[in-house]
Amino acid sequence: MARTTRTLYAAGDLDYAVPPGETLRELLEEKEMTQRELAERVGLSPKHVNQLINGLVRLTPDVAESLERVIGTPARIWNRLEADYQSTRARLRSARDLEQHVAWLNELPVSELVKRKVLPEEPSDKISRIDQLLAFFAVASVDVWRELYEQPAAYAFRKSKAQDSKLGPLATWLRLGEIEAQRLTCAAFDAAGLREALPELRALTVLPAEEFRPKLRNVCSASGVAVVFVEEVKGARVSGVTRKIGHKRVIQLSQRYRTDDQLWFSFFHELHHVLNGDDEIRIEIAGRTVTDDPKEREADRFAADTLIPPRYAPRLAGLTSKDAVRAFAEEIAIAPGVVVGRLQREHPGRWPYRNGNDLKRKLDLLDT
Repeated sequence: MARTTRTLYAAGDLDYAVPPGETLRELLEEKEMTQRELAERVGLSPKHVNQLINGLVRLTPDVAESLERVIGTPARIWNRLEADYQSTRARLRSARDLEQHVAWLNELPVSELVKRKVLPEEPSDKISRIDQLLAFFAVASVDVWRELYEQPAAYAFRKSKAQDSKLGPLATWLRLGEIEAQRLTCAAFDAAGLREALPELRALTVLPAEEFRPKLRNVCSASGVAVVFVEEVKGARVSGVTRKIGHKRVIQLSQRYRTDDQLWFSFFHELHHVLNGDDEIRIEIAGRTVTDDPKEREADRFAADTLIPPRYAPRLAGLTSKDAVRAFAEEIAIAPGVVVGRLQREHPGRWPYRNGNDLKRKLDLLDT
């Protein structure tokens, strides 16, 4: 009986799974060979061959070798067809499983991620979107996603007493920061070196953004800290977060208000958590005015005292004009916007929030 060989190609993404037995059935018809005859030649039972043709049993590597000798089609082709069949079956099972999580899409800022080109415009059907989001978050399932993100978010909400920050947008913002932080190279964490660099970091406040941004990152990365700026995701209402990712400590800032006073206060606040060896994730919800967490109060005090040291603080009450603010800021080598921000927080009677805002520098430092 003459051997018949043909080039066989694996199927693409089908909405049904084709077992290698379908190819075997076609070849048997071409060769005018019965299933019983094939069973005799490969040393299998007729029942097993029938189950193989109908996709009820796996086509093993041993059977693939036997089919190569009897049918003429290389074993590697049979193995590939079997692998494609099992992969397609798994994909279809996964798609059916994903259908129960369609409501999850309503929790996440899908359109915003598409606009930021994080997700593709197509395919846009719900199952594809769920699959894309799982890949974006680098998780195997929605259940795993909840385990990873619900606990830290719940902690943040509890500590800030926030009612209007939403889990989906917050988790999305956190993930965008993880991706950016992974791209940065950092040395091993060195808390002592970071403390020594505090005067250098404080001095950066007087520089324009294009100058201080790379210097800020270089100083921090040399001590094992990645600093990333990620635009706030609508609904997250977050200003910053400190956490540990791998060997890196990460400070992620949303630059929510885009002014230098807010940026530097948030940065030094987060830096305090890093310096204190606080490996617990710390999420700062925007608009927080009071907290019962002593670590947050300590971080606020550290930021305020680093920017305007306590020995200068008593003089703040005597600053009644923008010219006085400029002179004071120059004397202590700090950005005048930082002084204005402190005055607005601590002396709102004399310095309402609109007073002196022209001394604040507008910033745009976003990575994504």
